Amino acid sequence: MGMTLSFTRVTPEELDRALEDPELAWELVDDENRPYCFLEKTWAGIQFLLHAAGVDVDVLGDGDPIDEESTMFGWHDRLVAASARTLSATPFDVLAEHYDSRKLSEEEVYPMKHLWDDDDDLEYLRSHYGDLVTFFEETAASGGAAIRYFSV
Repeated sequence: MGMTLSFTRVTPEELDRALEDPELAWELVDDENRPYCFLEKTWAGIQFLLHAAGVDVDVLGDGDPIDEESTMFGWHDRLVAASARTLSATPFDVLAEHYDSRKLSEEEVYPMKHLWDDDDDLEYLRSHYGDLVTFFEETAASGGAAIRYFSV
């Protein structure tokens, strides 16, 4: 299984209620009819590239904690909109300039040394980054907020 990360679209009002009621947040995240972005295990590699390129979006750390375990964070509509603008302005080719499978492996970027290679993994990151950008663009366009869920 492993550690995965996903985002689920919610309304700003739902997020406000979820921040007060983590059980509601679980219900929202579990609702398969909601738009979502599932980054699988690419989250750390994408974050590595964002950081290396100086892009100010932190897929794991941004937002407000919802639950005590910090597995869910709320991304208010303002943060979603700002992240959408930043991600939209950052084509994957800018991130790819910072891709170094050896460095990712040496720094043990999740999912660690056994995954990072020069061909398939770059395309794996490219595909999921595209999904992330699309999710944020569409969520921002709808005036939506998001719940970031980290599973372990």
